[in-house]
Amino acid sequence: MHTYVAEEFTDAEVAILRRYFTNLEGPVFALVNLPEVVKGALFARYSRSSKSLRRLFLDEFVGDLDLTGDATVDATVGLDRADELYQRIFFEYGDDSVAQLGGVHLACEQASNILTKVLEWGRLMSYLEQSTRYLGYDRRLSNGHYRFYRDHDVLESRFGARYVGEMDRMFDTYAELLPVLTDWLGRKFPKTLEDTDFVYRQAIRAKALDAMRGLLPASALSNLGIYASGQAYESLLLRMRAHPLPEVRHYAQLMLDELIKVIPSFLKRIDVAERGVAWTDYLAQTKGATKSLIDSMWTKLDDGETEEQVRLVGYDPLGETRVLEAIVFGNSAMSHDEACRRVAALGPEDRAALFTTYVGDRKNRRHRPGRAFERTDYRFELVTDYGAFRDLQRHRLLTIEWQPLTVDLGYDVPEVVREAGLAERYEESLRQSAELYYDMRREFPEQAQYSVALSFRIRYVMQMNAREAMHLIELRSGPQGHPSYRRVAHEMARQIREVAGHRAIADAMSFVDFSDTDLERLESERTAERNRLNR
Repeated sequence: MHTYVAEEFTDAEVAILRRYFTNLEGPVFALVNLPEVVKGALFARYSRSSKSLRRLFLDEFVGDLDLTGDATVDATVGLDRADELYQRIFFEYGDDSVAQLGGVHLACEQASNILTKVLEWGRLMSYLEQSTRYLGYDRRLSNGHYRFYRDHDVLESRFGARYVGEMDRMFDTYAELLPVLTDWLGRKFPKTLEDTDFVYRQAIRAKALDAMRGLLPASALSNLGIYASGQAYESLLLRMRAHPLPEVRHYAQLMLDELIKVIPSFLKRIDVAERGVAWTDYLAQTKGATKSLIDSMWTKLDDGETEEQVRLVGYDPLGETRVLEAIVFGNSAMSHDEACRRVAALGPEDRAALFTTYVGDRKNRRHRPGRAFERTDYRFELVTDYGAFRDLQRHRLLTIEWQPLTVDLGYDVPEVVREAGLAERYEESLRQSAELYYDMRREFPEQAQYSVALSFRIRYVMQMNAREAMHLIELRSGPQGHPSYRRVAHEMARQIREVAGHRAIADAMSFVDFSDTDLERLESERTAERNRLNR
């Protein structure tokens, strides 16, 4: 039982507080019906006051409240006061952490698949992106256009008409082949009595969409929902302003225009010359200078076509020993050096016992061991199709860096497309995508990426500790996953065991799913159907 000394409030104070605090009696409560910037200002003042939050609100903030009108909606609360407070804390005290105390849900619509990867770079943000796995791109926008990004400079150039024509053709091919493959899959995988018509249709359509998404260009538009703190948005916008792609810079301004309506104080520094502007200039200059220097140091090598690959290019041979040392340190009173000495003296049986005890009896993949598994890491170089990269890139807690999207590394054609006899049409569309890319890239090196179909491969690195590797590999190896990233997860697990020789860590990943499956989404659709019936 928590021994909490409850505060006393007058009836008038209670009438006010009830609108903005989820309870007035306990030590834990939430703030509601207040603009984010005011919540942040309140917490900022809270950190420098001996008062409770509710008393501070009454004494120093309620005077700025407009208590008229509907009490169920956000109050008009002290925006000028909040802004003044932030200016003082930011510029006088330099307390950047204040901008972590308020967040905004932001809808980002009709963004290209190049832009969404830029938006999803930040670690400390939450994203939900429209999926090419579940939504067909054969439907057009309300103006009759297919859903692809139209860059102003490209449209005004000699490539304008050709660009639009080629994008339309790629979407036409997608729209024509999707129902053909769907019908073929229906014949290949007949419905069973176990499944309802709805579950079966959903599973068949998902497999068809999985296979056909590779025909879509990177210009294909997506909708994205973001939730983040003011500090995270500030960092994102500064990087976007330094990006070489015009769409990214333009979208940064659109985002800023909306965010300052909600959290203006958090974003004041973006346009300050010696702060945000200088930071953006630094990012742009260092990126450009580094690329120019590298280009001058080596002539471009022709990689030619490269097969899909997963290569473990960096690891610690003593990684499991490092994990054991972290286990001992975190569960004893030993110093780091003493823990290392004790682990070095352990025999194989004691090492194994310590490892398995720490991992414990995992009942599902969400039961993961503690942070001792963060003591060793793995660096993988990958070459996969862009569609698989899009899914894997969302694991933002690890370190991921990718090269520009090109057609130089070749492309992948799904096996079901070949089996259905559609490979010729599929590959012809990809060849035309490549031709447009090669013709555009001299004049438009950044915008040329829009013309590249998602089946083309991209090279990137992913570096992660063993705990994050467990999460990624077990999640992405699930039978409902896309075949392209399931292969990546399986190969990562194999190389951790066989290349790094980390067998104990590999054994701890007990929920890696190596099973074969025909309809990847079938079991998930069955589960969803059961849940609907239960509700």
